[in-house]
Amino acid sequence: MKVSIITVCYNSKEFIQHAIDSVLDQTYSNIEYIIIDGNSTDGTVDIIKSYGDKITKFVSERDNGIYDAMNKGILLSTGDVLAILNSDDFYTSSNVINNIVECFQKYNPDGVYGDLDVVFRYNTKRIKRNYLADKFTTRSLKFGIMPGHATIFLKRDLFFRLGMYKLNYPISADFELLVRYIIKGKIKLHYLPQKVLKARTGGVSDNNIISKIKISKEIKRACYENGLKTSMLKINLRILIKLALLLKAKVKRL
Repeated sequence: MKVSIITVCYNSKEFIQHAIDSVLDQTYSNIEYIIIDGNSTDGTVDIIKSYGDKITKFVSERDNGIYDAMNKGILLSTGDVLAILNSDDFYTSSNVINNIVECFQKYNPDGVYGDLDVVFRYNTKRIKRNYLADKFTTRSLKFGIMPGHATIFLKRDLFFRLGMYKLNYPISADFELLVRYIIKGKIKLHYLPQKVLKARTGGVSDNNIISKIKISKEIKRACYENGLKTSMLKINLRILIKLALLLKAKVKRL
């Protein structure tokens, strides 16, 4: 089974080497690694090129946003399974992909997902929040809750059968895609009880209150467009759930 991993980036010099190394350190051998760069000007391209042919495919050009770049990577991919790894995130161990593949081979799902740790941007040993996906169900989507996007590995054919990331969702196209696949496509997912990756704070959807309002609106639209009834009250409850998890993590540290 070939696994395609896609990293999209733009001016990511600060952390992209960590992401790349976490892919290249995997013990699983049949990995296709694709990097789509948005025409960076900060030295990111030089770092990527320094890896030579260890990067299977590399494109650097202007794009129409992060999800457009992801779609470009999907079109270039040739794997049986694919996943997105953000340029400032990294896999937790060298056996992650091997364990993901074992789940596909043993259970034959359409997708596999796991857990992640949200860590501080400049101190990745400090965990800000544990993002456990063991309680995820279809009902969770009504509250705008999904497994961590980069922990989800999907069979490649789904993107061509059920569609790719929609560019009219600037912040939440990953959520819309998962709702579409689960509700309309009725795909089967399998949960792997493992910390798949560490995600640094400060991503596109983690910026400010305006972003959070936009996310809530996009989540509601995604649910309704795909036949899943919800409400803004339910969607905004996810903020309280995340706050509770954050407080729980702080208590553990104390």
